[in-house]
Amino acid sequence: MKLGAFSISLSVKNLEVSKNFYETLGFEVFAGALAQKYLIMKNGDSLIGLFEAMFEGNLLTFNPGWDQNAQALKDWNDVREIAKHLEENGIKANVQIDNESGPGSLTLQDPDGNMILIDQHR
Repeated sequence: MKLGAFSISLSVKNLEVSKNFYETLGFEVFAGALAQKYLIMKNGDSLIGLFEAMFEGNLLTFNPGWDQNAQALKDWNDVREIAKHLEENGIKANVQIDNESGPGSLTLQDPDGNMILIDQHR
């Protein structure tokens, strides 16, 4: 299964404070905006999403169809294929797909309760 770019999405209390902290660790703003209450920070191939008041807890995030630079992959699994594969293997997911192609997402929990978001943008 090809899940695309991986990042950790952190629920933060103060986006600007978190931005400054991760910049000190060598991360740079890659996408998002303070006014939109989210930033994607990048250090090499490492991605961290910082989200203020958007969700509870932290998420493991995968973006099918994208590499770590948000560039289109030639070979990848569509979120619909991933949803079907999970269902066929007895893994329950909350699927949010309203169309036959293009963007869609699903969430699931691993056996230890860690939240996983598979979020396709293309």
